[in-house]
Amino acid sequence: MKFPILALIFLTIAGSALAQKQPGKTDSIPSVKELPKPGGPKPYKDVITGKAVTSKGLFTVHRIEEKFYFEIADSILGREILADIRYGKTPASGGYGGSQLNQRTVKFERGPSNMIFLRVVTLMNTADSTSSIYRAVTNSNLDPIAFAFPVAAYGKDSVSNTSSTVIDVTDFFKGDNQPVSLTPGIKRNMNLSGIAADRSYIQSIKTYPINTEIRTVKTYNTNPGGGPPTPFSQTLPAADAAGAVTMELNTSFLLLPKVPMIRRLFDPRVGFFSDEYTVYSDDQQRVDKQVFAIRHRLEPRPEDMEKYKRGELVEPQKQIVYYIDPATPKKWRPYLIAGINDWQKSFEKAGFKNAIIGKEWPEHDTTMSLEDARFCVLRYFASDIENAYGPNVNDPRSGEVLESHIGWFHNVMKLLHDWYFVQTAAVDPRARKMKFDDELMGNLIRFVSSHEVGHTLGLQHNMGSSSQTPVEKLRDKAWVEANGHTASIMDYARFNYVAQPEDNISESGLFPRIGDYDRWAIQWGYTYTGENDVEKDKKINNKWIIDSLAANHRLWFGSGNDDPRVQTECIGDDNMKASEYGIKNLKRIITHLNEWTKEDNDKYENLDEMYGEIVGQFGRYMGHVSSNVGGVYETLKSVEEKGDVYELTPKAIQKEAVAFLNRNIFQTPAWLLDRDILNKITSPASSEAVANLQIRVVNSLVSGNRLYKLNVAANRYGPSSTYTIDELLSDVEAGIFSELAGNSAVDGYRRNLQKAYVENLIGLINPAATFQTFTFTNGNFRINDVNIKNTDIPSIARGHLTALRNRFNTAALAIPDRITRFHVQDLSERIRNAFNPVGK
Repeated sequence: MKFPILALIFLTIAGSALAQKQPGKTDSIPSVKELPKPGGPKPYKDVITGKAVTSKGLFTVHRIEEKFYFEIADSILGREILADIRYGKTPASGGYGGSQLNQRTVKFERGPSNMIFLRVVTLMNTADSTSSIYRAVTNSNLDPIAFAFPVAAYGKDSVSNTSSTVIDVTDFFKGDNQPVSLTPGIKRNMNLSGIAADRSYIQSIKTYPINTEIRTVKTYNTNPGGGPPTPFSQTLPAADAAGAVTMELNTSFLLLPKVPMIRRLFDPRVGFFSDEYTVYSDDQQRVDKQVFAIRHRLEPRPEDMEKYKRGELVEPQKQIVYYIDPATPKKWRPYLIAGINDWQKSFEKAGFKNAIIGKEWPEHDTTMSLEDARFCVLRYFASDIENAYGPNVNDPRSGEVLESHIGWFHNVMKLLHDWYFVQTAAVDPRARKMKFDDELMGNLIRFVSSHEVGHTLGLQHNMGSSSQTPVEKLRDKAWVEANGHTASIMDYARFNYVAQPEDNISESGLFPRIGDYDRWAIQWGYTYTGENDVEKDKKINNKWIIDSLAANHRLWFGSGNDDPRVQTECIGDDNMKASEYGIKNLKRIITHLNEWTKEDNDKYENLDEMYGEIVGQFGRYMGHVSSNVGGVYETLKSVEEKGDVYELTPKAIQKEAVAFLNRNIFQTPAWLLDRDILNKITSPASSEAVANLQIRVVNSLVSGNRLYKLNVAANRYGPSSTYTIDELLSDVEAGIFSELAGNSAVDGYRRNLQKAYVENLIGLINPAATFQTFTFTNGNFRINDVNIKNTDIPSIARGHLTALRNRFNTAALAIPDRITRFHVQDLSERIRNAFNPVGK
């Protein structure tokens, strides 16, 4: 739920995936390791003795005292297996349980000299076995042997008459072997060195029909130097306290299907997670990189195929079932199940009835286990983390979702409370307290359940969905209660903060819900075409996407990170108008904050917390508006569609955004400075939240990154049709330095703000040679090296500083207020020193 945590997880997982698919990198090719040869295989009964505790599954697992053996059936040798490594328990500040750390595709195969090899499948390449190029692909891709196991014994099942091989896996899982451990990148980021073997051990190995779960405790020594820092490097508290870091890891070996599901090629106009495969064929003139959507395998039963083709709803061959962890408090289970079942109508759009269902875990059924990969489970964690997450494990060859375990942290309820309080307390009396009624909290849980299930079905966030709703419709009771304030539950739209008290809008117009976009996306991802040719399937879907988007703009998927229509925690098609309504509601809430946060024996912790939430929400509004300045609209299209993919945010909207900031943040927001609140929660000597927010906004508005975007836009489109750097700075200065026109006194907040602005411009006249920007455009993540030193930016900044200094010198002679006079004299001197540095 919380974006910063998920963003960090995404980057970590992305790093692992890249390592797997780029054999030129050292992370992707583990060194070959081998256990000491004990002198050849022994008779089965001498290895698997009467002391063995045995369980059967993907691998038959034998435990003899502290040793673990895998008995691998011949039918499993050569089969591709997904090794998925996640945290079981984490070191402090190291993440949270369930987060993915590593993923590899591996296979066991028979080697020479009574050895079993573990190979890591590093390249995702394929070719039709009937084509001539198939031999070239086979010859060009040799997967590394990551580990060699001496055969301990050979066995034969007297019942099934199947042969098997026994290997000792104890040291393999106890050690730090890359296919089943942390990636080198994660170790570098955590400053970890070698494993401490005496403090690392296997906790348990459990096996099921299609998966084997290995839980280990691993202790790593720490490397205080850690090499050069990276953007994500950190020193964990345990490293400072003990010189070592201990963590619990869960390695899941999951058997991949013999026959992969038919892929559906990814389309960036529909927000599905994706994977990729390189495909070779004899008819190519260049290599084809197939990017395909991640989704469940949902197909009609053979006997229902004709009904399905006629458009009748049919049940799928395999229903998607999510079980609720029996550790979940009973009063929340119905709401979690309702959030799952809310997706049923969406699957009807794809032609399936009863395609998905939520159920309570059958607690008295001893044949079922929460760790069995055949079962999708919503796991409930007693944790103070304010989060929930919806991962899935999928077949890297096809994108088929094989299992999903939603992580639900108990304290996500605090997050839901704070969001709902600060965004709706002005219009919903139920939100005006620190503990909500069970029904309200239950319905909040229901919407988050739907959101997380959406991720496990393959859906990405659609942060642009809410921008397709006109702001005034958010105040139209009939319309918003019928349609919802956003077209997607996958948006971070949270709640309808635009609604005003006089609108009398009920819960159905305040809450997110599964909407038009979600149903459309499920229809795209899960409609069964019966087409085995992925290119023909893509052609069918391309026409359908074009026709659908032309008929309903609410189906738009927004992905561009420079697009002001694509923002988290944001609703409506006009950021300025929506934020004005939002601020009106915050002003209503803050006048009652002492009353609504009061609880017996509270030492103003509630007041402090919710005041911080109000300031934070106000800051979000400022961010929503700021994003329009230098914004670029990205509307992804295929060549059959008319119009440009990239367009500038209209100049008038950018100017309106700056005018909004001048009014609402650069003019000191006195309504946030209520002494009846501040004198109860913060010392006058502490940091000023409002002042810090003002400075953050101005720093962002005139940052080198934003000015660079304006500079590039002016070069491409011409200064007459764009919002230029010179115009932006002039508009900002007209607001920030408005007192100079009348020689008026400047309050302390404004003096700090004015200094911050001048220091920003000073930093631009001699900028660093390069800096990096991150863009996500046309479905691709890019890191860009930007050099503003040789652009117009330093020149324009110098020109504005020169003009400001002249104004400061004039004002210093006329301003009657003594402190303000000192202030403008200081600003003038700072500029002079920047132009003529001491010693130069």
